[in-house]
Amino acid sequence: MGNDTDTAIQSIEWRADHVRIIDQTYLPGREVYSDIRDVGRMWEAIKKLRIRGAPAIGIAAAYGFYLGIKELPENSFDSFWVEVERVADYLESARPTAINLKWALDRLKTTIQAHKEKEISEIKDIVLKTAKTIHDEDKRICKKIGEVGVKLVGGKAKILTHCNTGSLATGQYGTALSVIYHAHDQGKDIHIWVDETRPLLQGARLTSWELMNAEIPMKLITDSTAGSLMRRGEVDMVMVGTDRVAANGDTANKIGTYPLAVLAKENDIPFYVAVPLSTIDMELGNGDNIPIEERDGDEIATFNGSQVAPKKVETYNPAFDITSHQYVTAFITEKGIIEPPFDQNFKKLFED
Repeated sequence: MGNDTDTAIQSIEWRADHVRIIDQTYLPGREVYSDIRDVGRMWEAIKKLRIRGAPAIGIAAAYGFYLGIKELPENSFDSFWVEVERVADYLESARPTAINLKWALDRLKTTIQAHKEKEISEIKDIVLKTAKTIHDEDKRICKKIGEVGVKLVGGKAKILTHCNTGSLATGQYGTALSVIYHAHDQGKDIHIWVDETRPLLQGARLTSWELMNAEIPMKLITDSTAGSLMRRGEVDMVMVGTDRVAANGDTANKIGTYPLAVLAKENDIPFYVAVPLSTIDMELGNGDNIPIEERDGDEIATFNGSQVAPKKVETYNPAFDITSHQYVTAFITEKGIIEPPFDQNFKKLFED
């Protein structure tokens, strides 16, 4: 990756008639690319975290939607539309928390309705073109998030991050990691603390891999180390991404984000959330209404294939938690830095 954000890896790309992804379940040990040619494989890839990160699964769902409709019969729009809704509902069921997945599918359905008078074969072409547009837009948005957020990073900064918010989680560049890449490119003296991010170790496996490829100074820590680092003055800011933001600024992100935000506030450390506008859900008043995905208990009862808890132990394994808006210092978006009061400033942003 070198020192240039423009060479940042791409986790997903369209290839002539199919999708190619980096299968993130193999990282960092092996760099495995997987070709996806049908909607069932895409559903499985999203569900099993072969592709992950809110913006990336929005892009994946858009391409998967096209793969799901491209062979549908073209005799009547009404019967075509019934199948379109079935494909969209199926993809949406893969992971319910990240709003980008639903946002991308809703955008494609709206596009289809806008062109319902056209031949169905032409509508299918428009859907693929729109999926590619969603992908291209995300690359530009993530680059812009980095350019906006880099202003918050001083000439010397120790930044703590959680989960993976880089090129692997987006079309390219990332959200929180885009800010870090841009700070590094500008020659700022930054050091990154990377939370391991239990139970699936997206920090240890993915963020470490990305940062080491980019030759950005970093150290991997256990999730439970963050608080003691803050207390010792070893953290200047916390920077995370998010899978969904409610209209009041409540934020759903990878489990373990909420305690980080509380610790940051207690230690007077700014807590920033980097987010594309597509991840802000203005239809949800607050975080209480964000659906939280609960995953298989084997993810915490086993480790690397070995049983680490008693067999048949009861588990609770939510993939996300909700960070209340009062713990967030600011949101970094492609349209600028949004400060409190978030409900008023988000409303103004979307009206503008």
